[in-house]
Amino acid sequence: MFLGLGANAVLQAATFILLARLLGVTEYGVFAGVSALVSTVAPYSALGAQMIFMRYVSADRGSAPIYWGNTLAISAVTTVVLAVALGIAGQRLFGASVIGLVIVLVIANCFALQVTNSASVVFQTFERLRPTAWLRTLRNVLRIAAIGGLMIYVHHATAFQCSIAILIASALAALLAVVWIGKTIGAIRFSPTLIFRRFWEGIGFAVAGSAQSVYNDIDKMMLSHYGMNAANGIYTFAYRVADLATIPVNSIDSASLPRYFSLNKEGLTMVARMARKIVPIGILTGLACGAITLLASPLAVRVVGHGFAGALPIFRWLCWLPAIRSVHQLAGGVLTATGLQNYRTAAQIVVAALNLGLNTLWIPSHGWLGAAWASLTSDGALAALNLLLVLGVVIRHRRSANLQLEGEPVK
Repeated sequence: MFLGLGANAVLQAATFILLARLLGVTEYGVFAGVSALVSTVAPYSALGAQMIFMRYVSADRGSAPIYWGNTLAISAVTTVVLAVALGIAGQRLFGASVIGLVIVLVIANCFALQVTNSASVVFQTFERLRPTAWLRTLRNVLRIAAIGGLMIYVHHATAFQCSIAILIASALAALLAVVWIGKTIGAIRFSPTLIFRRFWEGIGFAVAGSAQSVYNDIDKMMLSHYGMNAANGIYTFAYRVADLATIPVNSIDSASLPRYFSLNKEGLTMVARMARKIVPIGILTGLACGAITLLASPLAVRVVGHGFAGALPIFRWLCWLPAIRSVHQLAGGVLTATGLQNYRTAAQIVVAALNLGLNTLWIPSHGWLGAAWASLTSDGALAALNLLLVLGVVIRHRRSANLQLEGEPVK
């Protein structure tokens, strides 16, 4: 997973560089604002079907074709609904000129990209991490090829032209993913009854994903909303570099989550024991990645162009994100695997509301600096909440176990 996501880091970095050069600061800011809007609701396109797949297929792999078919059906229906809803919302937020851009990005990110993501989760559930990494790499290879081809023929493109290129690449990746999964698990099947049975549990996972998108991307939406497109361009560039620096932490999280689900059959103690080994490694990895990001930031700016030189001060703030995220992602994985996703979702909703409030308060007066403050505060709050929740669950479990050994009733 680390090698695969490391390759993705290089591809994503190259994509950002090409987009920055192809669009320029202002047009890149428009693209970033609309992308942030779409990313906020993208988790709802699958209605949590990916995590539902991992949870139930981990216990019964023979049910994979049904859960895979349901995932595709849910994604197709919800994408239509989201395209209409976001078309209306995008017109109100950014103006009528971006409706086409919104709809194209909804199809690319809420359907095509989610299909590829769901396919990678299939392999992740089976703990076949090599094809998991290959699928995630494939989508980035095709996207960078599409953007690179556009750059060859058009020296300066619009955000809408780039979105069309991204849609074509995403659709091709989704098609290849569906074919690969079909050869792996056989013909897909559907079960409307099962969809309704797992509906509310899936909504819980979807809300959690949406809340995460809110505290990750609402700042870019608000910077564009307040007309700070140039500031949004340089801030988004620095934020995406911080996202790339978080990939080693993400690889640890991706590799450990299926094992958490497996260990949960043996009890919470086994999951907690594994988490105690992984979380310190994640924190050290995050700190190292943050330091490398800060040291390499002048080189990153030189590569994308002097128009993004204003991003250098932003790196000094956002370089802490990888270490902070290592805590809330790895601790959150424990909650998810032990059937306590509702606790994790509640923490994410609280943090999303906090992030929205802080951005509303700080961005109008401080611009990108207010957005950076809000991001650090929100991720830090989520790390603290997830750790407290995990510690509380472990303490409660030990107390219950002790009472049972003593023959006392457990309250």
